[in-house]
Amino acid sequence: MTDTTTTVAERGATGSPTATPRPGLTLVALGVAGLVVSLQQTLVLPLLPRLMQTFDTSVSSVAWVFTATLLAGAVATPLLSRFGDMYGKKKMITLTMALLIVGSVVCALSDSLSMMIAGRALQGAAAAVIPLAIGMIRDTFPREKVTSAIGVVSATLGVGGAFGMLVTGVVADNTDSHHPVFWISAAMAGIGLVFVVMFTTEAGKRTGGRPDLLGAATLAAWLVMLLLAISQGNAWGWTDTRIIGLFVGIAVLLPLWVFLQLRSRDPLVRMGLLVGPKSLQANVASLLLGFAMFAGFTLVSNFIQTPEDKVGYGLSGSVLDVGLYMLPSTVTMLLFSALAGRFEARLGAAWTLAIGSSIGGLSYVWLALNHGSAADVMIFSAIQGVGFGIAYAALGTLAVQHVPMEQSGIASGINSLVRTVGGSVASAATASILTANVIQNTSVPTVDAYVLCFVIAGITAVLGAVTAASHGLRYRTSG
Repeated sequence: MTDTTTTVAERGATGSPTATPRPGLTLVALGVAGLVVSLQQTLVLPLLPRLMQTFDTSVSSVAWVFTATLLAGAVATPLLSRFGDMYGKKKMITLTMALLIVGSVVCALSDSLSMMIAGRALQGAAAAVIPLAIGMIRDTFPREKVTSAIGVVSATLGVGGAFGMLVTGVVADNTDSHHPVFWISAAMAGIGLVFVVMFTTEAGKRTGGRPDLLGAATLAAWLVMLLLAISQGNAWGWTDTRIIGLFVGIAVLLPLWVFLQLRSRDPLVRMGLLVGPKSLQANVASLLLGFAMFAGFTLVSNFIQTPEDKVGYGLSGSVLDVGLYMLPSTVTMLLFSALAGRFEARLGAAWTLAIGSSIGGLSYVWLALNHGSAADVMIFSAIQGVGFGIAYAALGTLAVQHVPMEQSGIASGINSLVRTVGGSVASAATASILTANVIQNTSVPTVDAYVLCFVIAGITAVLGAVTAASHGLRYRTSG
């Protein structure tokens, strides 16, 4: 940890609020909220093949049920993180959990793909809970507990993601409708909201200022264009005027967004925290890790449900099988995320992240070479859980350890933003690859298309490890 990682308790003499008197209950509440949020991100993945039939749509179109959540999270996270620094993190966590409930209800009532995507976008705003929770921990926890507490909350990203697929599998195995899954999501979000209201306290210095709504709108515009171009490139043709128009729009809006951020007194994204000396490598690692993890969730769910007797590969699994095959990931992720704090204490956050990302990359190498049986997928799942359990716990610390206390919320929010962008690109990119490589006279992807995606995900995770190791070498004293 750097010297900037201080706590409210240590700053009590300056007039800041004192540390929370019940850090254990606060951590439970934040952990439950983080678990529910990450759970809803992957809740629909096992359902995508079924939703294709329900709404009579293509792979690239139904992928937006997942992508919309990540896209909304990418825009909402820095905005709500900024609101957290301005108005209070507990207020913003409460708001985002409420939006999660509303979005879940919309999805539960949906009878069209567009309505489903709208509900998922509302759910996606809850992605801001994780950086807000990390900011609250730095505001209120004793110094010696900050690293381990951040590790617990950060690890819920992966644990909840794997657990979400298991919940969906159990429900879907007993019903042909997607509606019950989202009623359960609404109920779990309600429980998380109650925990937050009852067991967390408002603390930390308020920064003032005003929200950068123009920056948020510009960010949303070029991200939508990017993801739409990636996901529809093969379907429309890469030389189609619509695709060219989208890339032209990106070329205009992206520099404009950067310009607006540099000129704004209260920018949505502080460029120093995005590409500053100690921030850039942490954010690049987050981008790559987000791509690798969400690519795996998307690919494995579809692969498991591919009927081997009809296409010659796959596991002919049910929606429930997806959750069961990913159960080892949940177990190992819980175990190793709990141990990550010890690794960080000895090695530093950067090297711990590098080790975790390397192990995550190895899991994809295994899956690319061995994917013919349920045992192969479960071995992949277990190894992936080890790697991402360590990596995500360390990533939360690396994102904020070098910034002043009053900027911890927005720094964590920016790191979460780039991770979510990575996940969004992964969803669109893998859908594009699978759509472009299909078995002749069918719309079913070839096994080679899946293997290529596994290899890309593995390479991305390893690049994340190299980036983290580079950070560790460059900033030896700060981990």
